[in-house]
Amino acid sequence: MTETLIPGAEAWSHVAEGDHGALVIHGFTGNPGSMRGVAEAFAAGDYHVEMPRLPGHGTTVEDMLTTTWADWSAAADAAYTALTERCRAVVVVGLSMGGSLTLWLAGQHPEIAGIVCINPATQPQAAEVIAMIEGMIAEGTIVMPGIGSDIAEPGVHESAYEGTPLSCLLDFVQNGLTPLESTYESLRMPMLLLNSPQDHVVEPAQAEFLATHYGGPLERVTLARSYHVATQDYDKELIFAESVAFADRVINS
Repeated sequence: MTETLIPGAEAWSHVAEGDHGALVIHGFTGNPGSMRGVAEAFAAGDYHVEMPRLPGHGTTVEDMLTTTWADWSAAADAAYTALTERCRAVVVVGLSMGGSLTLWLAGQHPEIAGIVCINPATQPQAAEVIAMIEGMIAEGTIVMPGIGSDIAEPGVHESAYEGTPLSCLLDFVQNGLTPLESTYESLRMPMLLLNSPQDHVVEPAQAEFLATHYGGPLERVTLARSYHVATQDYDKELIFAESVAFADRVINS
């Protein structure tokens, strides 16, 4: 049976004239629509672009229930491999869980030229929060209210799922963020970290933790006017410009 995509949620690929590329990764329960502007900014800068739709995303929340961090990270890695087949140098850009996947890829592929993390999830939830999620699952709760569309600009909506699948959230925390947290000091490629002081999905303290523990060169940009989905918010043009400019610097250095 063919999946029914949310409008605008399709994966996106661009072939450029040059020899450098950008892998663009969306977040948990979101889809490529939230990152389309980022992808198009890189395409306009003559970058090859791959923007995958992560397994279980962009259709229905029921489709996501059968997927895990292993599926999402494998899809991100496959997209990176596809991009390297036509590029000399690659940067990776991710929002939220896409930022987590960006950091994971950086650990798997030290040859990555640079990474851009936008309001990334970088640390697991506290033990009491994990226990609460486990309790909800044990009581039969499969999906809780959604975390998408945290956007300050009126009238702008992220086409994320309206629900959060709890088993997927637990897997993301336990198999994604928990092992990832200890790896940041070993990463050496340049990073651009963009984060919103007003983020109602990922605590801004998670960006501070990453900045404190990151092992490579670090540049930072504050997204003062935006909430979590900053790529669709007031600061989106700032994100597009700063991300491409950073990529240009690290690839041409």
